[in-house]
Amino acid sequence: MPITLRPLTLDDTAAVHDWARLPESCRYQAWGPNTYEQTQAYVRDAVAAPPDRLVFGVLLDGEVVGSAELKLHGPSTGEIAYAIHPRRWGRGIATAAARELLRRGFGEHRRHRIFGTCDPRNLASAAVLHRIGMRYEGRMRGTAYIRDGWRDSHLYAVLADD
Repeated sequence: MPITLRPLTLDDTAAVHDWARLPESCRYQAWGPNTYEQTQAYVRDAVAAPPDRLVFGVLLDGEVVGSAELKLHGPSTGEIAYAIHPRRWGRGIATAAARELLRRGFGEHRRHRIFGTCDPRNLASAAVLHRIGMRYEGRMRGTAYIRDGWRDSHLYAVLADD
């Protein structure tokens, strides 16, 4: 899947809101469904993020179809996250974006370990993390409060020399 990651910009607000407003996009997230104002605040925050939080628009054929994030924790660890418009699910876009985040994390940012988490019910996200070479490391209890209560998270990670 030929995707491109580029820094998210304020001009991306409408594209981000196109999926951030949908219940299926945030089913396993602590955010959303977003109002337009909530999406504007997220994009403003992403654009102004410090250098240890890299937020990208995921572009397919020049269209922003998702977002991807690489957080740099300390000198050696990174964390990835991604969100793709539901109308684009099942096409390998999240996997391609996650692979690119790993490439940047291990290459440009010289991380030793990169991890990702997902709600245990989010089988599609777990499959993405597995496809990019991450190993399941365990279940973290009560990590986020979402609409149906406290949820656990599954933790996946990969090392630079894996």
